[in-house]
Amino acid sequence: MIRSYQGRWPVIAEGCYLDPSAQVIGDVTLGQRSSVWMNAVLRGDVHSIRIGQGSNVQDCAVLHGQRNLYAVTIGDMVTIGHNATVHGCTVEDAVLIGIGARVLNNCRIGEGSIIAAGAVVPEGTVVAPRTLWAGVPAKMRRALDDKDRELILHYARNYLDYTAIYLDEEKAAQANI
Repeated sequence: MIRSYQGRWPVIAEGCYLDPSAQVIGDVTLGQRSSVWMNAVLRGDVHSIRIGQGSNVQDCAVLHGQRNLYAVTIGDMVTIGHNATVHGCTVEDAVLIGIGARVLNNCRIGEGSIIAAGAVVPEGTVVAPRTLWAGVPAKMRRALDDKDRELILHYARNYLDYTAIYLDEEKAAQANI
């Protein structure tokens, strides 16, 4: 469902896929070919949410800011895994936020990084580019190499493929009505 909050409607770029069960509310902007999947929630009611091109927000993920303090800014080619929470933070380009991870207020996740499944990144943490963070609380485990970066981009490209498939199916369904 796409809906306004206090007169502000989400801005959805060309080629995006939003599952009908997703909730996209208020001051949200999605870049070209980004996708929001089943039961994901993007609450742009208390602060803005900006998502770059080719990024995906998977099933049951929640993005939300902190009122009057922290927006959510997501770069290009970012994968936010199933059931992750991304709250009031900045996630740079080509990042993988793992399944069930939590990224809290005022964090900055550097380009090309991985936040492992189930990790909790404490408030105010700065994650250096191209690093792997895991644990509760999350700590840096190692630097990432070109092979890791390719894996991150592989996941994002998979969701670009899924987006195209779902959009084609929507078009076919509309043609049959």
